[in-house]
Amino acid sequence: MFEVFWDVETKSWFDETGGNDPGKLGVSIVSVYFRNEKESRMQSFWEKDFDGMWKLFRDADRIIGFNTLGFDIPAMKLYAPADFASLPHFDILDKIKLANFGRGASLNAIAKDTLGTAKIDSGANAVMYFKKGDPASLAFLQKYCEADVTITCDVYDFAMKNKFLKFTDHWNNPRTVEVDFSYPPDHSLVKQSSLF
Repeated sequence: MFEVFWDVETKSWFDETGGNDPGKLGVSIVSVYFRNEKESRMQSFWEKDFDGMWKLFRDADRIIGFNTLGFDIPAMKLYAPADFASLPHFDILDKIKLANFGRGASLNAIAKDTLGTAKIDSGANAVMYFKKGDPASLAFLQKYCEADVTITCDVYDFAMKNKFLKFTDHWNNPRTVEVDFSYPPDHSLVKQSSLF
């Protein structure tokens, strides 16, 4: 399978745009980790480079992210091809909500309890790094975005292998949620037949 993991960082905060539409925030950087049986690689794309990443998404059997249906895909609407939202997106947060009575958790909470790791910074600071715009700040912005993609990949791989994820909820209760991230048994046949 050709899998693509991704995350976006934005140029603005919601309180600067006067609403809660991610599409108005502007995207500063997209980090993508892609893998198949032959290779794996992390690559980041600044706004001027976005045209170079669409083939990765179109070739993917699964495009994996965290809260991508609620945030990342809408944030990309000014940049993405018209069919982008209809590609095979797999949102880890959405799957957790389906398994947990509509309740989710942050990527950081899941990483801490499931993997014993944590995010290296926050999305709010990522906007600040973009606004500073100096080489050191932009380098850290890229490092932060890529680190989030790595954590997303690690959470996904853990769930694929172990069929559960753990987190502490908003009320400080430890939770274990059973999840099944496996591909449908006939997935490769569906993918192949779509070529003709």
